Amino acid sequence: MKIIGSVIARAGSKRLPYKNLLPFKGVPLVRRAILQLIECKLFSTVVLSTDSELIARTCMDINELSILKRPESLAGDNIASIPVFQHIVENFSCDIHLNYNCNFPDCPDEVFTQAISLAKTSGEALSNPYAVWAQSLHCLQNYGDPFNIKAKVFHVSDMNPIDIHTETDLLDVHQHSQGLLSW
Repeated sequence: MKIIGSVIARAGSKRLPYKNLLPFKGVPLVRRAILQLIECKLFSTVVLSTDSELIARTCMDINELSILKRPESLAGDNIASIPVFQHIVENFSCDIHLNYNCNFPDCPDEVFTQAISLAKTSGEALSNPYAVWAQSLHCLQNYGDPFNIKAKVFHVSDMNPIDIHTETDLLDVHQHSQGLLSW
């Protein structure tokens, strides 16, 4: 069974500019997510989908990574993730696709395993917090309305629930990870 892992990272974050390039534990969020996917050894290929040359160049030296330039038509603020996932599987054949949302920088590998297992049986799985989303190829090819998500949701208790979208979110995740150390 061929399983693709992906990280999708646009340049256009409005609330926190260059969010995907900001560091967590000294490593840019996007790079950290990619390395975690590669290191868990579950994936035939790990793909970065981006519209940004800067984001691509931040990760270009990772040997096991494939970089897919996202077309402008899939890079806007109002584009759902499903068409981006479909673009990935059109370019990288697979049986299962798993996306890791780099806005959740500490995600246990077991979450990837659980999402893949559920996607195999139900077609689609989404963790809560929403860090990991997996689909079978059949599910992606026949998705329908990309805003009507019908994934099997499973809860993850040992993960920070903050989805980083603002500077305060990023600071909160750092504080949670490091303890409330005074600086």
